[in-house]
Amino acid sequence: MAVHVSSRSRFGTPAGYLAAALIVGVTVVPLLFVALGGFRTTAQINAAPAGLPGPWVWDNYRAILVSETFWQFLGNSALIAVIATVLAVGLGSTAGFALSRYDFRGREAFYTLFTLGLLFPVGLAALPLYQWLRQLGLLENPLGVALPQAAFSLPVTIVILRPFMRAIPIEMEDAAVLDGASRLGFFWRILLPLSVPALITVSVLAFVTSWNAYLLPLLVFNDATNFTLPLGVATFQSQYSQDTALVLAFTALSMIPALAFFVLAERRIVGGLTGSVKG
Repeated sequence: MAVHVSSRSRFGTPAGYLAAALIVGVTVVPLLFVALGGFRTTAQINAAPAGLPGPWVWDNYRAILVSETFWQFLGNSALIAVIATVLAVGLGSTAGFALSRYDFRGREAFYTLFTLGLLFPVGLAALPLYQWLRQLGLLENPLGVALPQAAFSLPVTIVILRPFMRAIPIEMEDAAVLDGASRLGFFWRILLPLSVPALITVSVLAFVTSWNAYLLPLLVFNDATNFTLPLGVATFQSQYSQDTALVLAFTALSMIPALAFFVLAERRIVGGLTGSVKG
């Protein structure tokens, strides 16, 4: 029996196209404005803020790429983001394993506590967190940013990993135990490899969140040599406030690593979230 597919269902509805166009306009157009603005001079931007480069000016991007300061900010952000991601995923995977495969009193209460952490804003903990880091001697230290960022990434990491790990059949664990594997052996050799889609998802989320963080680095760092890229962008804007084109070039280059990382892992993120919802 032939199935008739209407042209509306095949190609979408006008409302859908309008919504997509609005989303693209809100998200992509500002990014293009920033990126293209870096290929212009400040005089061109002042004369026609919404204009296109003509002629194209490469000096702004060239000046940023040969600047030691930009690469220093980039290295600081990468170091902190990697540490925060490794800690969040490592601790979150072990917690997700315990909350999904072990039966103990208060398990659901612990899980609820982690889910409530999703509602806890970083700004609310700014003052006590600063006092705590100062007492521990972690100011002007990358760990002073990476450790709190990992802690704030734990709730979403556990919320995604726990249902994903819980969906793995118990028969696989029983078979592994019969083959002589311990509970931790099952975790390392079977559960973690099967949870790779979810692990990639939480890794990307933790990395991008850490990369884009502004408040925590602002609390911890006063020395400009320790600044991350978000702080570096703010500092650069204040130093070169009269050179709009140079500021736009610096801002555009600072967005590229996080955007590229997110785009390359987009399918993995969707797959991990889909498995989490099904679990």
